[in-house]
Amino acid sequence: MKQYQFDDIEELQEIVSEEWGDWSNEFEVSQEVINQFADLTGDQNFLHVDPEAAAKGPFGGTIAHGFLTLVLMTQLQAPANFEITGFNTLVNYGSNKLRFTGAVPSGSKIHMRTRISSVIKSPKGTGTQVTMAEAIHVVGQDRPAVIYEMIMLYM
Repeated sequence: MKQYQFDDIEELQEIVSEEWGDWSNEFEVSQEVINQFADLTGDQNFLHVDPEAAAKGPFGGTIAHGFLTLVLMTQLQAPANFEITGFNTLVNYGSNKLRFTGAVPSGSKIHMRTRISSVIKSPKGTGTQVTMAEAIHVVGQDRPAVIYEMIMLYM
């Protein structure tokens, strides 16, 4: 696995790509997980928590909350073919884009692919910003359920 020094912006350009990486592991989005998220957030919309009512709705059953699908990214470990080294701290700096483009039915499995879309010196000069495009899919579906662009700051 190739290593890159976090502050070598020029060399880090090698990891920027339009090509998606390999698939992550799969994670099952069970009704129990959906209910736990609903209880935690207070979002008790019938589309998420009431299988009988949701069966009559537009998705034919309950679906995961969009934000639940997003936070489940931490359960999905996409393989990397590089390592960024030499930093002391890594923080989530924010987001550029978030779209919920498809439903995640209860009981389905999800997986994710990632690519690095940009690497720049942070505007305040405190480190290196790495922007990662991520696409979460229901296993077996071509269209992603979530498209997300996350910015990580290496310092």
